[in-house]
Amino acid sequence: MTQFDLDFVRAQFPAFADPSLQGWAFFENAGGSYPCRQTIGRLMEFYTRTKVQPYAPYPASEAAGAAMDEARVRVAALLNVTPEEVHFGPSTSQNTYVLANAFRRMLSAGDEIVVTDQDHEANSGVWRRLADEGMVVREWKVDPSTGHLDPAALDALLSEKTRVVAFPHVSNIVGEINPVAEICAKIRAAGAVSVVDGVSAAPHGLPDVAELGADIYMFSAYKTWGLHQGVMTVKRDLVERLPNQGHYFNAGYVTKRLTPAGPDHAQIAAMSGVADYTDALHDAHFAASDDAAERGRRVHGLMRAQEAALAAPLLDWLKGRNDIRLLGPSDPETRAPTVAMAHARPGEELARDLATHGIMAGGGDFYAVRLIEAMGVDPAHGVLRVSFLHYTSPAEIEQLMTALDKVL
Repeated sequence: MTQFDLDFVRAQFPAFADPSLQGWAFFENAGGSYPCRQTIGRLMEFYTRTKVQPYAPYPASEAAGAAMDEARVRVAALLNVTPEEVHFGPSTSQNTYVLANAFRRMLSAGDEIVVTDQDHEANSGVWRRLADEGMVVREWKVDPSTGHLDPAALDALLSEKTRVVAFPHVSNIVGEINPVAEICAKIRAAGAVSVVDGVSAAPHGLPDVAELGADIYMFSAYKTWGLHQGVMTVKRDLVERLPNQGHYFNAGYVTKRLTPAGPDHAQIAAMSGVADYTDALHDAHFAASDDAAERGRRVHGLMRAQEAALAAPLLDWLKGRNDIRLLGPSDPETRAPTVAMAHARPGEELARDLATHGIMAGGGDFYAVRLIEAMGVDPAHGVLRVSFLHYTSPAEIEQLMTALDKVL
């Protein structure tokens, strides 16, 4: 591995060369990352040359189908799962909705589901609604002072009736990295299914899903340098047990069972751009490897190290202030660089003021209403959230701290 090449990385993202964005520092990456040029190129190629119905017996259609198949195979390899375990949908929220509906038909009254109050509502609300069908919903609660989700507290919630446990890999507010492999092992030992929301984790390095042991793992492609769709991995045997959610005549196709409507062909094909970027980043920093999962693990480590180095001065600076409350840990090694803070002024108001200093950030509840309420923050007041990725520069971190000093 060589030193992190920030110039190489930023050259892969057209936004950094766009004149209209010069002088602006992007700190709303948790809401959606910039797309890389590889993704944009794949999308343009599909729309220019192969925007036809795929899998028909003529060249443009065959190429379209091949592009979609390539994306599925390459994304699966990076995540260390089989292609048949990868499912695409319009968003993660839609994917969880379909998933919960499938489980609804497989579960019985009295079966138990465990959810957390640390989650984004997408991986909480759909499961809580199953209480209306007679299922018992149990809540795994955070520590209200820190937002920490204690794995030991899960033990008391698991029973022989537990069927599903839904929890986040990383919270989109407190940012703490939960020990997914440890938690999934507990869930598996209890005979239940783990449903892991990876939306706030995957942008900081695509996960090795097999290593995590998650039965279901979900993330949003538009936060991993791609386009607006959801990606979900589901273990093959579980898909085959779940009731078909697609057209009845597609029940025999495992990758269509959790897709009620036709997928977006171009966006699926463009997912190869995410793989292209991952490979380019790997080859710029590491010796060659034919193992896609290993390339993914190396790039994950590269991103995490760079982001921790970027986060350290910001977190130290925030710890030194007495006018804000940092939500989540202050150790950059234990959290993702999604940093939320509570202040006497509303989060949205602070975000508007930061914009006058060239900072793009957000304020509000970020669909984590249950979490910020549990931590004693009024959702109407909200929090200020700044979030960044490996492509953020040290100069932009300095720009953020200077702006925060003026705004706070």
